[in-house]
Amino acid sequence: MAFLSVDKQWELISRGIEEIIPEEELKKKLENSRESGKPLNIKLGCDPSRPDLHVGHGVVLRKLRHFQDLGHQSILVIGDFTAMIGDPSGRNKTRPQLTLEEAKANAESYIEQAGHILNIETLKIVFNSTWLNAMRFSDVIRLSSHYTVARMLERDDFTKRYRSETPISIHEFMYPLAQGMDSVELKADVELGGTDQKFNLLVGRDLQREYDQAPQAIITLPLLEGTDGVEKMSKSYGNDIGLTDSPEDMYGKSMSISDGMIEKYFVLAADVDSKTLTRIKKLLKDSSQNPRDIKRELARSIVALYHGNAAAIDAEQHFDRVIVNKDAPEDMDEVTLEADVSIIDLITSEGLTKSKGDARRMIQQGAVRIDGKKVDEMNFVISKGFKGVIKVGKRRFLGVR
Repeated sequence: MAFLSVDKQWELISRGIEEIIPEEELKKKLENSRESGKPLNIKLGCDPSRPDLHVGHGVVLRKLRHFQDLGHQSILVIGDFTAMIGDPSGRNKTRPQLTLEEAKANAESYIEQAGHILNIETLKIVFNSTWLNAMRFSDVIRLSSHYTVARMLERDDFTKRYRSETPISIHEFMYPLAQGMDSVELKADVELGGTDQKFNLLVGRDLQREYDQAPQAIITLPLLEGTDGVEKMSKSYGNDIGLTDSPEDMYGKSMSISDGMIEKYFVLAADVDSKTLTRIKKLLKDSSQNPRDIKRELARSIVALYHGNAAAIDAEQHFDRVIVNKDAPEDMDEVTLEADVSIIDLITSEGLTKSKGDARRMIQQGAVRIDGKKVDEMNFVISKGFKGVIKVGKRRFLGVR
């Protein structure tokens, strides 16, 4: 097939990345691919330990989509076998292991959600249990002979745990080797990953040399902080913007980020081109500009990326009506009370809070209101004949009839 020039491809490939190792090697691969008409094998391994994806995951998935758009063969490696080991990256203790069945169940949800970004029709999806489960013990011995304990301890997380005398299980050393074998099996030309995966990606290069293959180039991408601007985006921190969030929630969460994160979100979450980014940088430096207006453009851009322009406009109008003007939404869920019920039980059972503990915390924070009045009693009871609107946080409403 006919590929764009290397320079043109490089404009897209280098957008929003942290590091390319080595750059000249990747450019040579792209040139050879262009001359031969043969696409490169672009590998991304995913850990199906959790089934919920957010725009933080979308950073590296979007880069895989860039390669798809350029005509290369993108390969999504479902780490169902490596999930049984548990990726120790960034961990200060041994990670819980999953069964193959648990990993495969999570993988189904992962693939479905990744489809919001990737072109599933041209994507090659593989499970690494296919080859790793087939290895004999002699194969494992040969594999482990290619790396030393000293080399493994060069990893920051292993080094910290070793120095603090925190246990490191032998099986954890196998994770980078197993991930590297994925690259050998797939003859990967390029592997993508977050900055926390750099060591593992480099192991893949080393193992490919040991198995007489041309080493893959690696591309690392930044880890995106969540809406709090502090912790890495994670559902467990409650600072995530989910890939499957509604346009209204996606817009509202995007508007809650700090001003200092606007530029980073335009690059990593909204995936804007260099021309747009240059304009945004100028606006951010202009003291006459209100950062809130720039953030509104950001929120629209993120929603449009996943739901389309029409949904982005509707989400902004919803935000203005509900958050700015503090009106109740027209399409909120409604419930009819058959008996008296505690506020905690009601907002939990109706899904406005994740649990009763979450409900109590929201009340403590003054984030639960009934017809605009703050609820400050944990044992507050709503009577059977009540009619009105319950609001939890900024965007969750429930009509009571």
